[in-house]
This record gives sequence, structure tokens and C-alpha cells, in this order.
Amino acid sequence: MNYKIALIGGDGIGPDIVKQAVKVLNAVGEKFGHSFSYVDVLMGGCATDAVGVSYPEGTAEACKACDAVLLGAVGGPKWGSDKPAQQRPETALLAIRKDLGLYANLRPAVLRPALKDACPLKRETAERGIDLMMVRELTGGVYFGKRDKYQTPDKGLEATDLMAYSEMEIERIGRRAFELARLRRGKVSSVDKANVLETSRLWRSVMHRLAEEYSDVAYEDVLVDNCAMQIVKDPGQFDVIVTENMFGDILSDEASMVTGSIGLLPSASMGDSAPALYEPIHGSAPDIAGQDKANPIATILSAAMMLRYSFHLSAEADAVERAVDQVLDAGWRTPDIAEPGVTPVGTEKMGDLICAAL
Repeated sequence: MNYKIALIGGDGIGPDIVKQAVKVLNAVGEKFGHSFSYVDVLMGGCATDAVGVSYPEGTAEACKACDAVLLGAVGGPKWGSDKPAQQRPETALLAIRKDLGLYANLRPAVLRPALKDACPLKRETAERGIDLMMVRELTGGVYFGKRDKYQTPDKGLEATDLMAYSEMEIERIGRRAFELARLRRGKVSSVDKANVLETSRLWRSVMHRLAEEYSDVAYEDVLVDNCAMQIVKDPGQFDVIVTENMFGDILSDEASMVTGSIGLLPSASMGDSAPALYEPIHGSAPDIAGQDKANPIATILSAAMMLRYSFHLSAEADAVERAVDQVLDAGWRTPDIAEPGVTPVGTEKMGDLICAAL
């Protein structure tokens, strides 16, 4: 099989880490008899510099012509909030999610066995292990709601952001969570703020209806503030956590930090028909771009998610994940995860080591 992949290197360390993921994908192809072809797509701050906008015309079409999209990172202080919206990289991210219909963001938070000491939680908590899947609704809620700013007669300028959800939007992300739980440990934790928000009350009613349909999956409601506490108290209790856009944005970052390093965590953004987009959860780290210091593991594991979810190549995905663990078990570290006294390796070397382990 030949698989066509759109590559968005983006900004900062993005091109550095995407290069290593491509190297690993090519090694997978050689080992398992597949071939991968690549199409470079311009998006992010680098696009602003090149053509004046962060999301050039034709970006979505180029991605839709491929089987999957691999994104390194976009953004940086060079293109901050003082820039017009069409020049900011974050605008491009929101646009591509909308144009490709990527309503489900999957963020696994896994504590790699070799990095238990990097977990900031109590050792006994780390010893129990962390392996949860955060399923975040990605195209609705307050991030995509109507915005307004107006002058009041007595309070000065006032701003509003509308949070809105429909039954359809809740049901499709809920189904995604239940289906994933069936492939994992069979438990869904639905996070909301139903004691305060009307959108959360609708969310909860739809999830309860789905829970009856998926009676083979254990289900629980968790208020968002309690969920935040439980993730740092006992993250091992969770299997699949599903929640709306803003809650998911915050909780997924929290979950990533209890695993010890955001440099190790991948993600997938998926819809029903368009190609899915895979990316590490970390930022563009412009201060170390081009210096052979970035950790490519999150991007390589994002490529493993691509193999599993877009191409249905589970054995190949397992092989990449095992290779990463073998390299970490052997004591190899990039600077961001190197313990005191350990001489770190660079981006290129880490990619080479994982290819060799494959």
C-alpha cells in the first residue's frame, strides 16, 4: 500500500521533529512493505512570512487530497496577538480544524515505564501507571461561539463569548469516546459543569442516552473541577475522558504534565470523512529551533497514531511504540528529559536510535 501524507512542518522546531517522524515512517515502510509519499503544505507563522497570511488559500484542499496530515508545530512570539487575525498561526489551526471537520481531539496521556521518576506525583501513584485517553470536542463551544464587545453605560467596555452546543455535536463526540473505550479498558468518564451550565446539562442528558446504548461500557459523570483534582490525585482511575472544547483544552494539558514531559505526548484530530491530523501536543519552542535539541518522540508517536487510526496498521503502530520504549529503557534521553549526569542526545540521533530499534 502507498499512503499519501501532507506534511506541515510549521514554525520553530516543527520542521526538525517532522523530519524525524518521516524517517521513522520510512523505516516502517521498509520493515513492513509499505510506501509513504509526502506533500509539503505551508501553514503557520512561516506562511505569514512567506505569503502574508498564516492559512494560505488551498491549504485545506492540499490536505484533503492526502490520506492523513502530520503537523509539527505552529506559532511563536514573532506572530503574537498584536498581529491581525489572518497573520496569527492560531487562526490557521482553528481554520484547518473547521475545514477538515476535525471535531474529535484524541490525546493519550501515558507514563512511559522508563520515565516513572519524571512523574511529578507520588511514587506509589506513578507505580500504578498512567494510561488515559482524553477525547476533546474540537470544533464547538466557546472557542467557536459568537463574540461581541460593546460599551456599557456604567461598567466600561464589556466582552462576551458564547458557548453553544447542539445534540448532534455532543452525540458524535460521545460516540467516539464510547467506541474508543470498547478498544481499551471499557470505561468512559464524561466531564461537564452540569451544576452551573445549561450547555453541560444538555451534554449530560445526551451522554446518558448514549450510555444506555453502550451498556457494555462503564460510565460516570465527573464535574470538571473534581476531574482536575482527580487527575493529580489518582490518574490511573481514568480510561477515556470525554469533554467539551475549553474543558478539554485545560484538562488535557494537565494530564500531559503528570506523565513527566509534554515532549513525549502525541495527539490526533479526527472527523468522520476528511483526513485526520496528527501532531505533538507541545509548542514550537523557537528558542531551540534548528539546534538539534528538540525531542522528536511526541511527533514520532503521533505518526504511530496515524498508522493505527488512519491506516489501520496496528502491528506497525505497536512496533513504533515498542521501539520508543526500547530506546528510553536503554537510557537514551534528549535534553528535555535527561536526568542529572546523563549526557543527552540530539534530535537527529534520537530519530536514528528509534529507527535502529525498529
